[in-house]
Amino acid sequence: MREVVGTRVRETVRTRAREAVGTRARAVARARALVRHIDAATPPGRNRAVDALRALAILGVVGGHWLVTALVSDSGVLHAASPLRYMPWLAPISWVFQTLAVFFLVGGHMAARSHAAARRRGIGYGPWLAARLGRLSRPVAAVLALWTVIGACLSLSGTGPDTVHTLLKLALSPLWFLLVFAVLTALTPLVSRLNPLWPLAVVLHVDLIRFGFDGPAGLGWVNVAAGWLVPYTLGAAWTRGELTRRSGWVLLLGGAAGAAGLILWGGYPASMVGVPGEPVSNLDPPTLAVVAFGLAQCGLALLLREPLRRWTRRPASWAAVALVNLSAMTIFLWHQTALMAVTALGLLAGGPLPGLHTVPDGPGWALTRLAWLPPFAVALAVCWAAFRTFERGRPKRRGGGSRVVRVHRGPGAGAKAARHV
Repeated sequence: MREVVGTRVRETVRTRAREAVGTRARAVARARALVRHIDAATPPGRNRAVDALRALAILGVVGGHWLVTALVSDSGVLHAASPLRYMPWLAPISWVFQTLAVFFLVGGHMAARSHAAARRRGIGYGPWLAARLGRLSRPVAAVLALWTVIGACLSLSGTGPDTVHTLLKLALSPLWFLLVFAVLTALTPLVSRLNPLWPLAVVLHVDLIRFGFDGPAGLGWVNVAAGWLVPYTLGAAWTRGELTRRSGWVLLLGGAAGAAGLILWGGYPASMVGVPGEPVSNLDPPTLAVVAFGLAQCGLALLLREPLRRWTRRPASWAAVALVNLSAMTIFLWHQTALMAVTALGLLAGGPLPGLHTVPDGPGWALTRLAWLPPFAVALAVCWAAFRTFERGRPKRRGGGSRVVRVHRGPGAGAKAARHV
């Protein structure tokens, strides 16, 4: 009897093992088919390096926020903290993950190219701008609607105003960037031929008045437009074919030298992101140091164009880049919500938990925070699944707008459309 039972158990185990192997093989086959489909459906003339730069810029911002944003639980109240305040030697992290200049570079390049193409097709400014901004407004509306409800529920449930303010500020902080981006997009016909030295000169004079002559601090907000106009107009110059490989080296070396000099001898903070409690932020509003650093980033991006073109010729690499670009705004707008969702679940599970709710005041916190990145990514994937349709909207009619991949119908696969974001 025991031998019979043992034989049946072994047969069951072998059967389950074969089924598991078969399931994995089918999953791998489906993934490879999807990769081949995306590569085959991509228009031959598409500049894949541009999409790769935008994907890297988005992922850089997300990774940076997840690494330097801490929600500390103190007597039932959540408040934001940054490891850069307690461990200033971590400032180089902000040099790697603060990639907004690259996003504005790519945004200026794509907007200038899109506007020129629209004019050639006889499309007016109004319809062109509505199409461009429509890609931003739908996902923004979803974020605002959900967090309006969450904020109201938290207030009605008796949550302290400090906690509510902290959560809302983190959730909605990405919107300032999109507002600036939308304004610059609307001004594309006016600024597409503007020499980047003009807005750079504005930033220089604003900082000179603010810091050199003790001018009003409010004057710094002029740099919100002028500072990001520098990489945006560089992107337009890229569209006109004015940025060569030599330009990339000049921007990289000159920008890096300028940023280093301003930090070492000009008194600017070393961190390229804001640090709570510090008297001066390089980012809020932008300073000459962060603009110089952005020039270096733009130079590096220009130098990476050819290597990225070669890398994205690989179907698997291109599929990853295309999928990020399809949901770029969803990823950007919901990554802070994902962080807060994991934080809240951790509190419900019996927090405070190290690296999630504790003060970021030592290397131990930094190492533990790395372990929380996968849960943040899972939470972001849930947000992506729930809200990605707001970014894609209705499929455009044939011939309207550029696409990452073409509409393609495969046997039993249905229509697959992936639009440029």
